[in-house]
Amino acid sequence: MALSKSEEQLMEVIWKHKKVFMKEIIENYPDPKPATTTLATLLKRMQDKGFVAYTLFGNSRQYYPLVAKTDYFSKHVKGIIKDYFNNSPMQFASFFTKSTELTSSELEDLKKIVDSEIQRKKK
Repeated sequence: MALSKSEEQLMEVIWKHKKVFMKEIIENYPDPKPATTTLATLLKRMQDKGFVAYTLFGNSRQYYPLVAKTDYFSKHVKGIIKDYFNNSPMQFASFFTKSTELTSSELEDLKKIVDSEIQRKKK
């Protein structure tokens, strides 16, 4: 299940702080800050989707992520590859390297990452 843009923005705050109370969410939320009721509604939807949970401390809830950021975006990227690149990581990689205006230095760094992954998979 996917998050809406508003939910993703809220998840960014939760991922960054790992455990966070509503007051801290509001303090760390970018401007313009939404109403507390709006955030509460988003948090409830995100709980229903299985992305966040909370621990009660008196009347306060401390929210924490149930899904790691890397796991969420990995699934997101796999969906993009499936939907837009005929389920071909090679087509995606080709598009990415040609269309993102990477510098030669950045391409060299990317090559090192690829070479390292090749060596890891050969073991």
